[in-house]
Amino acid sequence: MSRRVDLSRHWPAKLLAGLVAGLALALALSGWFTWFGPGGSDALNKYQVSMWLVPPLWLAALGACWAFRSGWHAWGWLGGLAALAWAILALARQVGG
Repeated sequence: MSRRVDLSRHWPAKLLAGLVAGLALALALSGWFTWFGPGGSDALNKYQVSMWLVPPLWLAALGACWAFRSGWHAWGWLGGLAALAWAILALARQVGG
């Protein structure tokens, strides 16, 4: 038997997870593109492309937050992925100079 999830109880937490943790994840993934993408961080106009990557990535995370069973799951997954993405980016910057 499947459990019915009360969406009206979880939507504020899911929305905040998508907005806050989703933005953190989108910014980290944009940093990945800047750091690991073609030409490295010195490529011409790469920062402009990296800046324009944030809104679609953020919207994808915001849309994905509704797929989780609860707000805690959304925060756990999106927040965990954002923390992991930032940690990998920081490590790459330390190692790469």
